[in-house]
Amino acid sequence: MEPSASGLAARGDLRSALPFVPVVLRGGALFWPPAAQESLRALALGPDVSRVASGDVLADALTDLRLALSLPALSQRAADGLALFFDELLSRAQARGWFSEVVPNLARLLLRLPALLEDHYAKAGDAASGLRILATQDAGIVRLSQELVAALLTCALFCLFPTDGRAEASLPSINFDGLFAALIHNTRQSQEQKLRCLIHYVERVTDSTHTGFVSFERKVLPRRAVSDGVITYPDVDAWIKSSVSLCQFRVFSSGFIEDEEQEALEIDFANRYLGGGALSRGCVQEEIRFMINPELIVGMLFMACMEDNEAIEIVGAERFSQYMGYGSSFRFVGDYLDNKPIDSMGRRRTRIVAIDALDCPTRLHYESSCLLREVNKAFCGFFDQSKLQLYAKLFQDSDDKNFSTSISSNEYIGVSTGNWGCGAFGGNPEIKSMIQWIAASQALRPFVNYYTFEDASLERLGEVIQWVLRHEWTVGELWHMLIEYSSQRIRGETLKGFFAWLLPNGGPKNEADYMSE
Repeated sequence: MEPSASGLAARGDLRSALPFVPVVLRGGALFWPPAAQESLRALALGPDVSRVASGDVLADALTDLRLALSLPALSQRAADGLALFFDELLSRAQARGWFSEVVPNLARLLLRLPALLEDHYAKAGDAASGLRILATQDAGIVRLSQELVAALLTCALFCLFPTDGRAEASLPSINFDGLFAALIHNTRQSQEQKLRCLIHYVERVTDSTHTGFVSFERKVLPRRAVSDGVITYPDVDAWIKSSVSLCQFRVFSSGFIEDEEQEALEIDFANRYLGGGALSRGCVQEEIRFMINPELIVGMLFMACMEDNEAIEIVGAERFSQYMGYGSSFRFVGDYLDNKPIDSMGRRRTRIVAIDALDCPTRLHYESSCLLREVNKAFCGFFDQSKLQLYAKLFQDSDDKNFSTSISSNEYIGVSTGNWGCGAFGGNPEIKSMIQWIAASQALRPFVNYYTFEDASLERLGEVIQWVLRHEWTVGELWHMLIEYSSQRIRGETLKGFFAWLLPNGGPKNEADYMSE
C-alpha cells in the first residue's frame, strides 16, 4: 500500500521525526535535497566517478554531503580520524574493497532511504509503531525493518543526521563523527576495535539484504493511575506487602549475558541516555553490546533519555561480531552468525532491556529512596506490558499467599543479568543482585540467570539463594530484610555486607535470629 500525499503530511509520527532525519517532505513525498542526491549518485557510481578512494577524500565527500544538507562541515578531528582509520588502520585489501564496493553500496542504500521510510509509514498504518521521537514518559513502540535500520545506520556513519534540537529533546548524539574523532591521540586500541565491529556490520548488510524487523519500546511505570486497576509506581510499603513468590535464581561465575541460551530479557547496564559512550570513548558492558549488535544504535536516534520510572526494551537486534576483552582490552575477533529463531513479528528472539542504575557511592546505596528507585527501575525493565493490571492486583492482594503461584506466563521468558550499576557507578553487587531478584519475581519472570563475572563479593550468592528459597520467603519478606539491613548500615549498627549479615559465621541465621532482626 502506497501512502497518499495527504496521508504522509498528516502523520504525527513522521512530523515528530522529520526535524531529526536528513530527508525532506515536499508535495506529500520524502526526498533527499537535490544537491545531496547528486552527491549520493556520484558515490554510488564508485571511485572511478566519485574519486572517493581514500579516507581523507571520503571525509571531504561527507563534508560536501553535510553542506548539501545545511549541516556544518565535519570537524577536522573527525576528518583526521576517518583518514587514519581507512588509510592506515585497515589493510590495503580491506580498504580497496571498502571504497570500490562497500561505499557505492551504501550510497545506493541511502538513495533508497526516502522510499524505505515511505514504505515504513505505509505499513505502520494508523498503528502506533511508526518512526517518531519517543520522549520521556511517552510509552510506545517503534518497529523498523532491518533494511531501514541499515539505511539509518549508514546516515549515522556518514554523519548526516541533523544535530539542532537534539539536546533540547534529551536525545543522545547519533552521528559517528565523535567515534572517528576519538581515534586521534588515543592510546587505547579499543576505539579502533569498536569501529572494526561497525565496519564489519556494514560489510555484512551491504553484501546481502536482511529481511527481519527490530522493535524499540519505551516502557513507563506510571507515577499516577492512568486507568482503573493499572499499577502505578510502587512505594516502599507496597513492596513490603507483596506476597509474590521468589522465582528460580541460577548463579553463573563464568559466561556472558549476550551468550544466554534460554530466551530471556538480556539486561543492558545502561546509561540514562541509551547507548552511553558507544559513539564516543566508552567501552564497557553497554557500549560493547552496541558494537556487537549495532542495530541497537538506531534507538539512539529517537529514544529520549530515561527517567527513574522508564526502561527501554529492544527486540530483534541481530548480533554480527565476536569479541574478546573488556574496556581497554576489547577486541573484535571475527564474524558471528546469529541463529536465534524468529518470532511471529519477524523479529529475532533477542530481547535486550536497557535500565540505568543510580550513581550511588558509599552510604547512598542504603537510603530507602535509592533502594526504591532501583527496584522500581528494574521492575519497569522486567515487566510484561500485557500484565500491568495483573501486577496491580498482585500488589493489592497482599494477604493471598497463594495467589501468585496460580499465575503462569504464556511465554517462558526469564531475566539474564549480572552486576548492574556496579562498575563506574559504584553499586553494591550484593544489594543489586537481591533487588533484581525481587523485581524479576514481582514481574512474574520464571527465572533469573545471574552472571557474577567472578566478582569476589558474590562468592556466597548461591548460599544466600538456597537459604532464602528454603525458607520460602516472598518478595515482600526479602525486600523487608534489605530495608532492615540498610537502615542498620546507615545507623552504624552493622558494617557487614548483606550476605554476611544474613548468613553470619559461615551459616544461615536460625529462625529466632531472623525474627529478632
